[in-house]
Amino acid sequence: KLEHRILKVADYIPHLVKLNVDSVYFCPVFESSAHGYDTADFSKIDVRLGTNEDFKAICEKLHENGIKVILDGVFNHVGRNFFAFRDVQEKKWNSPYKDWFYISFDGNSNYNDGFWYEGWEGHFELVKLNLDNPAVKEYLFERVREWIDCFDIDGLRLDVAYMLNRQFMRDLKNVCVSKKPKFFLAGEMIHGNYNEIVNPDMLHSATNYECFK
Repeated sequence: KLEHRILKVADYIPHLVKLNVDSVYFCPVFESSAHGYDTADFSKIDVRLGTNEDFKAICEKLHENGIKVILDGVFNHVGRNFFAFRDVQEKKWNSPYKDWFYISFDGNSNYNDGFWYEGWEGHFELVKLNLDNPAVKEYLFERVREWIDCFDIDGLRLDVAYMLNRQFMRDLKNVCVSKKPKFFLAGEMIHGNYNEIVNPDMLHSATNYECFK
């Protein structure tokens, strides 16, 4: 059901300005089946939030008030309703998208798909993408270009960056800064060595979940 909840962000902008907030990070906003991290369509704002036009209007209002927009880049995995995975479900080994994922036709999934696939850390509603596949990379990079062109976003927070393909992050940075030189990239680090991903070739910053220790 279409709702326009994202437009309510406009009500908070005066308060954000009063607090001198200069950037806003949105958790996943694109169409998904459940919680946002199981993306079904990287090009369409989730109907529970509104439309692409709604979100563009919010981004414009934030920018008018000197507030930058950071989106959640969920590139490690997609939901089971993602178009390429649904094609594999239908056509199995005849699908042109079978190499977009880590699949074995010698096994079976928890959902009885007739093939095994890798999920994110054992969560099989989250289908792991093969980021070594040039077609997958170009598909995702084209979506990021669209987000910059359509919403004029200023940065991305990369979901589960601690386990993302390192070359993918290098290539992503080149794509982003070629479109917008001051584009900001932060990575989610649940654990591990921050220096592996925060460096001149990859990301500008990272989350620090271990700081509480």
